Amino acid sequence: MGISRFVLLVFTISMLASPALSDLVLSKVDRRIYLTSHIVRISSTLEVENAGPETVSKVLLAFPDLQAQNLAYLMASPHEAKAKVKVSVVSFPIDVVKPEDMPPGVTFYSVSFPQGLTVGASFTFDVLAVFTHALRPMPEQIGQADIQLVLYQDSAYYLSPYVVKVQSLSLKLLDSRIESYTTLESTKVQGSEIKYGPYENLPAFSSSPITVHFENNLPFAIAQELVREIEISHWGNVLVTEHYKLIHGGAQSKGEFSRLEPQARENVQGPSAVRYLVAHLPPRAHSVYYRDAIGNISTSHLRGDSKKTELLIEPRYPMFGGWRTAFTIGYGLPLQDCLYESEGRRFLNMTFSSPMIELVIDTLIVKVVLPEGSSDISAAAPFFMKQWQETKISHLDIVGRAVVVLEKTNLVPEHNQYFQVYYKFNRLSMLREPLMLISGIFFFFVACIVYMHADTSISKFSASYLAKQQWEEVRVAIQQVHNIICRCLATHDKLEASLRDLSRTGEVQACKAARKSTDGLLKELSKELKPLMTFLQSSPSAVQVLSKVEELVAKERELLEKLMAKHSTAVEAYEKKSGARDIENRIALQQQKITALRQEVDDLLEFIDEI
Repeated sequence: MGISRFVLLVFTISMLASPALSDLVLSKVDRRIYLTSHIVRISSTLEVENAGPETVSKVLLAFPDLQAQNLAYLMASPHEAKAKVKVSVVSFPIDVVKPEDMPPGVTFYSVSFPQGLTVGASFTFDVLAVFTHALRPMPEQIGQADIQLVLYQDSAYYLSPYVVKVQSLSLKLLDSRIESYTTLESTKVQGSEIKYGPYENLPAFSSSPITVHFENNLPFAIAQELVREIEISHWGNVLVTEHYKLIHGGAQSKGEFSRLEPQARENVQGPSAVRYLVAHLPPRAHSVYYRDAIGNISTSHLRGDSKKTELLIEPRYPMFGGWRTAFTIGYGLPLQDCLYESEGRRFLNMTFSSPMIELVIDTLIVKVVLPEGSSDISAAAPFFMKQWQETKISHLDIVGRAVVVLEKTNLVPEHNQYFQVYYKFNRLSMLREPLMLISGIFFFFVACIVYMHADTSISKFSASYLAKQQWEEVRVAIQQVHNIICRCLATHDKLEASLRDLSRTGEVQACKAARKSTDGLLKELSKELKPLMTFLQSSPSAVQVLSKVEELVAKERELLEKLMAKHSTAVEAYEKKSGARDIENRIALQQQKITALRQEVDDLLEFIDEI
C-alpha cells in the first residue's frame, strides 16, 4: 500500500510540476544513498549556479511528503574535496518554507548561504538527509532461521525545483544479494552498489520511481521511548540513568520460538535478531550497571581506553522482529568532564541522545536534575526541541531540585550532539545538606543523653507493673504451649512418613515400631502440656487468649485420633494383603479430615504466634 502511494505521489508531482525557478540551475548533482543499516542516509553534493540577474542567498531543497514524514535529520555544509559528508560544526541554516505556485505533495526546505551567490557564480555544498522507518520488510513475516529482505523506494532523478544539467545516483547496500531492482537507462550493478546515470538536462521536478528489494540482516533496533536522567552533584559527580523501551522493528517473527533449533543446527541463528547492543560511553565513565525489572543482567562487557568506554550488552533473550524489551543502564562521570563556568554562570555540556550505535529513537526525554538552589536556568541545543521545567524532591531537600526537561521525537545517531544547560548556583548552598546532617546527628545524641539521665522506671509495686509481669508469664507459657504443639505436629509427620515407607516397602513391622515410638513421644509431650494448661486456666491475664489455646489443644488431639485411625486402617489392610487402590479408597475420607484439621491447627498456631 505504501509503495503504490509513493509511486502515485511522484507521478502527481511530475504531472503538476510548475516551471523551474529561473534564477538558479543545478550544474551537477551527485547523490549517494546508504542502505547499509535500517537508517537510510542520503548524501548529496550539489553544484548550484546563479543564472539570474540578481544575487541569490538561498536555495530550496524538495522532498516528497511521504519521504519528509520520515526525515529525522537534515544538514547542509560546504563541500570538502576528498572527504566524506559528516556532521560538522560549520553548517548552513535550514528552515521549512512554503513557496507559492509549487506542486502539491512536496515539502520544501530553504538553505541560507553565509554569502550571497553573485550573478554567474557557482557554489558547491553537501546535503545530508537521514530517514527512519524508510525500509519496509518484504515479506513482512519471516521464520526464526530466515534471512530478512527489505524494500526501498526512491526516484532515480533528483527532485528539485531547478533545472538539473547533470546528475547521478548510487545506492550502496549492505550485501551483494539483490532480489530485484528497477532497471532504467544507464543502470549498472557493481557488487553491492547500484548506479543510475549520469542523466543530463532534466527539467524541474523530474522523477523516475525506482524500487530495490535486497537482503539486510542488520537488527532494526528502535527505542520507542528513552528517558535519560542526568543528575548533577557539586560534590564531584554526574549520574546518568537511561531507561529504554526497545522493539525490533524488522520483519515480524512467525511461528513458535525454539532454543533447541539453533543448538541442533549451527547455521540457524536468527540472522536479523538483536543479540547485543553497543554503547560508546564517555572515556572516564565509572560505576556502570545494566539491569531490568527482574534485576541485574550479567551479560555485559565493558572495556575502555583514553578515547571512549565501550559497553556491550546482551538482552536476556535474542530479540526477533516485533519483540520488545525494557532495561536500564547507568553510569557516573567526573564533574569536571561535564560542568563548566562562564560569565558567572555554570553550564552542563553533554551529548543529547543515546550512546547506542545505530539506534532509532521515536521519543527521547532528557531530564537534567540541577542542585537545589539553582536559578536563572536555560537550555540550548543545535536543533529544535520541546522544553519545560519540573521539581524533584530528593533526600535532604527542602524546596526540591529544579529539573530541566527536554523532549524530541524521531532521533538518529546524528542527533547525539552536545547541548548545554545554564544556571546560577551559590557555593554556600552546598553547605545546606551537611549542616542538616550535622544538626540532625547532634539533636539525636542530645535526645539520647536526656533519655539516659531521665528516671522512667515504674514502681515494682504498682498495678501496671504487676499486670505487666503477669502478662509476661502468660506470654512465656503460651510460647511453651506453641512449641509443644509444633513438636506434636513434627511427631505426626514422622507417623505419616512411616505410612509412606509402608506403601513403598510393605514392611508392616517397621511401621508398627514407628507407631510405638510415636506413642511414647506423644505421651511425654502430653505430660509437659498439662501443667501449662493448668496455669493458663488459673491466670486472670490469660482470659482473652485461653479459648484459642484450648481450641488449639483440642484440635491437635482430634487430629492425632484421626491420624492413628488412618494408621491402623493402613496397617490392617497391608496385613490382609489388600490391593493398593483398595487401601487408598479406605483411607481417602480419613485423609480429607486430617488435611482439614491440620489447616485449622496451622491457623490457630499462626494466631497464637502473633500474640
